[in-house]
Amino acid sequence: MRRRILTTAAILAGSALALSACAPSASSGGDQATGDEVTLKVWSWRTEDVEAYNTIFDVFEEEHPGITVEFEAFQNTEYNQILTTGLAGSDGPDVPMVRAYGQLQPNIEAGQLEPIDGEVDGLDDIAPSVIAGAKGKADGKTYAVPLATQTLQMFYNKQIFEEQGLEVPTTWDEFIDVQEKLLAAGITPMALGAKDDWILPIFADIVGSARYGGSEFEQQVLSGEKDFTDPDYVASLQLITDLQKYLTPDVVGVSYTDSQIQFTSGQAAQFPGGSFEIATFRNQAPDLDFGSYQVPLPEGAVLDAPVSPAYADGNFAINSKSKKKEAAFELLNWLATPEFGQLVADELNQFSAIPGVEYSDEVMQEAWSNYEDGQAPYLLLVDFRYGEPLGTAVLGAEVQKMFLGQQDAAGAAAALQTGISQWFTPGE
Repeated sequence: MRRRILTTAAILAGSALALSACAPSASSGGDQATGDEVTLKVWSWRTEDVEAYNTIFDVFEEEHPGITVEFEAFQNTEYNQILTTGLAGSDGPDVPMVRAYGQLQPNIEAGQLEPIDGEVDGLDDIAPSVIAGAKGKADGKTYAVPLATQTLQMFYNKQIFEEQGLEVPTTWDEFIDVQEKLLAAGITPMALGAKDDWILPIFADIVGSARYGGSEFEQQVLSGEKDFTDPDYVASLQLITDLQKYLTPDVVGVSYTDSQIQFTSGQAAQFPGGSFEIATFRNQAPDLDFGSYQVPLPEGAVLDAPVSPAYADGNFAINSKSKKKEAAFELLNWLATPEFGQLVADELNQFSAIPGVEYSDEVMQEAWSNYEDGQAPYLLLVDFRYGEPLGTAVLGAEVQKMFLGQQDAAGAAAALQTGISQWFTPGE
C-alpha cells in the first residue's frame, strides 16, 4: 500500500471540506482492511515533517507486517477544525495527533478518544508534567501517548561571548554583568519579540520560575494554598521590568520572527526561548555556533537550583470510532518505545517524551542535560489553559503593558489571578 503524502493542494482541499462540514478524505481504497492487511490513517498538523514521518513509519511497517500507516498533515492553523470534523464523522483518522493539556479536553469531553490506560506499556516512565498533557482533567484517564517535550532556556551566541570575553553565568550577579557588558559593547543582550504576546509568558518562566518556586508553587496554587498574587510570584514578574533595559528599546514593536533574525544574524547575543527554536536557528544560520543555559537564581529565589520549565507538545491518540483499534493500539505501543523516541530525536529533531533517548546534536544534548539537571512545568500552559481566558493569554497581554509602562508586576499578577479565577477552582 503506498502511503499518501499530502500536498499543498490537498491541504487546501482538506480545509475546504472541513469548512463545509465534511471530513477530509482520500481515495477509499486504503481505508478498509483487506484480509489481514490493515491501513491506519494518521493525521497531524506538522506539514513540515511529512517526509520525516514517512521515514519513521517505514520502520514501524517493517517491524509490523500487515499494518500500513497512511500519514496526512494539514495546515496548523486549520487543523483543530479539520480534526473536530473528522472525529465527529465516520471518515476521520484512526490515530490523530492531538493537542495537550487544556486543548485536549474538548476531544475527551466529546467522547472522541479512546482511553489507553492498561493498554499501552511505558506510560509510567514518562515525566508526570508531560503525561499530564495526555490526561482527562475530569476523569484522570490517559488518552494519548505524548510525542515531544519542549524545554525553555536561554540560548546564547558562543562567538559573541568569546569575542566579548564572556562566560556562561552561574550566579545572578554574573548574569547581570553579562548583560551590562553586552550593552556597553553596543550589542543587544537579549532578543525578544514582545509584539507577539504568546512568547512573553515563556520569557517570564525562563527568568522567574526558580524565583517563584517552580513545581513547588504549582502544587501550592493548584491546592489553593497560594495564588498568583503571592509575593514570590509578583517578585518573579518584577524581574521582567528589571531586565527590560537589556532588550530592544521598542521591544513591543518587535515581532517574534524579527527577534529570531536578530539572534541568528548576530544583532543580539541571547534568545530566551524554547527547544523548538533549535531547528529554526539551524535553518536560518547553519554556521551559527550557539548553546543554551539555565538562567541563574535571582535574589530571593524559592528554589535552590536553576530550572528549565517544560511542557508536552503534541500527543498521539486513538479515535473512539476507529474500526481498527487493535492495530491502532499496536501502533501506540510502538510510539511509547525508546525506538520511536530515538527516531523523534534523529528524524524530527525534537526532544522525545520517552526516556532513554540520546541526542547526537550537541546543542540538543546540552539543552536536554540542562533540563535533566533541573525541571519545572511551564506553569501557565501546563495547568492554566483549561478554561477562558487562558492563563498564557492574560499574562502575555499584561507583560506587554508592563513593557509599555502601563502596568506593574503586582497589577499583572492580580490581573492573572482575576482572569483564571473565572474558571479555575483550587483543589478540583
